Amino acid sequence: MNWWQRLKKNPLARFGAILLLVFYISVIAADFIAPYDPYESQPNGSLLPPTSIYWSHSGQFIGPHIYPTTQGDTNIETGERKLILNFKKPSPVSLFVTGREYKLFKLSLPLPPKWDEVTIIPGISLNLHLFGSKGEAKWNILGTDEQGRDQFSRLLYGGRISLFIGIFGIIITYPLGLLIGGISGYFGGVIDSVIMRLAEVLMTFPSIYLLVALSGVLSPQLTSTQRFLLIVVITSVISWAGLARVIRGQVLSIKEREFVQAAQAMGGKPIYIILRHILPQTASYVVISATLSIPSFIGAEAVLSLIGLGIQQPDPSWGNMLSLASNASILILQPWLIWPPAVLIVLTVLAFNLLGDGLRDALDPRSLQR
Repeated sequence: MNWWQRLKKNPLARFGAILLLVFYISVIAADFIAPYDPYESQPNGSLLPPTSIYWSHSGQFIGPHIYPTTQGDTNIETGERKLILNFKKPSPVSLFVTGREYKLFKLSLPLPPKWDEVTIIPGISLNLHLFGSKGEAKWNILGTDEQGRDQFSRLLYGGRISLFIGIFGIIITYPLGLLIGGISGYFGGVIDSVIMRLAEVLMTFPSIYLLVALSGVLSPQLTSTQRFLLIVVITSVISWAGLARVIRGQVLSIKEREFVQAAQAMGGKPIYIILRHILPQTASYVVISATLSIPSFIGAEAVLSLIGLGIQQPDPSWGNMLSLASNASILILQPWLIWPPAVLIVLTVLAFNLLGDGLRDALDPRSLQR
């Protein structure tokens, strides 16, 4: 029985993998799934609760439909707002409805000032969405935020940042940690001592506090894309040290094996031997460790955005959407703004941990015997 068969037989790992697959497909296809523009505000539609679906109109069954909804006056004593529904204008809801236009398979880059954009790959214009309403009413299945923007659409687009920050993070961290750890373990001596002392110094810094300190001195003029890249780079530079120490320990053992000594006897260059013969032997550990490390990047982005030092409004991310939890009135009166991003972050971290544990068991059969 190979590792793939063992992994498929693990129900928790399978659940984690399916959950992550659903999340990643959803955020990648956000243009198709999201019914509204995540930056578009609905007139007089701030802090609307999830839209209620009705089946009968004027005593007659007409199928699923919704009504145009706006906010009325606020009760000064309780802080609650009265909902005003226009029952004269039912709007049918269904799957596969037309909406805002978007481009499929289109890549654009900023060019000289007189050009707004250039299309590198010709796009296909589509205006079909997975679901929506036909009429004046807006189908806000998770309500709207304080700016009247659709919460569900912002969750999907915000997931692109929150989910992919971990992927980009390990793309930087792991090659760096593997190479430095491999060099340290292979050469030993002074090189090993210098690298390991540097790693130990980096490991003494509490990463989240360092991120807060560094993010706090960033220019407020930075765009969300620039902040996203800086968070990834800063987190990656901090995180390679622990990986390098583990890889160094494995390399110390692997370099004494016969195939490595044979490569040395044949005149192989050290870097070639490290990259071609030694580091591939650490693949099992790297795959498991990378899967378990992604949640730390997601958590770092969420914490920074939660305290206002990460992705900035109006650009959505699960972290800055969760920052509304600092407002006690919203926490009590509009809980639909808080629970969805919180639940998605928890489920994503849980799914990666379940998948990582499953990979560990599948790639190391000895763990099944414990």
